[in-house]
Amino acid sequence: MIGCTCDVCRSSDPHDRRLRPSIYLDVDNGPAILVDTSTDLRQQALAHDLRRLDAIVMTHNHADHVMGLDEVRRFNVLMGGEIPLWASAATGRELRRIFQYVFEPPQHVGGGIPQISLREIDGEFTVGALAVRPVPLLHGRLPILGFRFGTFAYLTDASSIPAASWPLLDGVDVLIINALRHRPHPTHFSLAEAVAVAERIGARQTWFTHICHDLPHAATNRALPAGMALAHDGLTFTVEVG
Repeated sequence: MIGCTCDVCRSSDPHDRRLRPSIYLDVDNGPAILVDTSTDLRQQALAHDLRRLDAIVMTHNHADHVMGLDEVRRFNVLMGGEIPLWASAATGRELRRIFQYVFEPPQHVGGGIPQISLREIDGEFTVGALAVRPVPLLHGRLPILGFRFGTFAYLTDASSIPAASWPLLDGVDVLIINALRHRPHPTHFSLAEAVAVAERIGARQTWFTHICHDLPHAATNRALPAGMALAHDGLTFTVEVG
């Protein structure tokens, strides 16, 4: 947190140094998918040696989830062409507005711009042979999307899960869900709320993300139920998506 001297912001534990949330799926014999293009995408891609990107899926259009989109132009070079980006109709409209220079480029552009093929999410879709199931969520009053890939679900920025979305989470084995802080927040789950959601879903392993500096990594983990922990930058794990 800019200008903060709290214990977490001054912590020497690398797990307390948190960039904006995004995940990268590298599917065996399948596509490499980025969920959201966080503001820190360039730093994250360099730190974790990302060299391939077959598709992007967007949860919603807030700045911390989309402002790294310009960095996709390097992946255009690496992949040799445009990259499909899947988003809801509302998020797609906002992306066209925010990144007008990408989707309606002026003729006099001299520098490189991302080459993006914008595709609308209106139900389950596939990237290559991988099925991607959108999971409608509410971020305050804003409808957003989580995603399910096989037995893995990624739900970030939610403050509630609509009744119709709970069946879409049956059988989830590994879950990532947002848990901002202990105190209630109008647009994000608190840690206690996220734990309750995780217990209802019943995943074998739950990781909490989108964490603010109110939650020290080690101390928070010691108090969490078995099978639950705070995620951290660079966390990797294997899931079944087929």
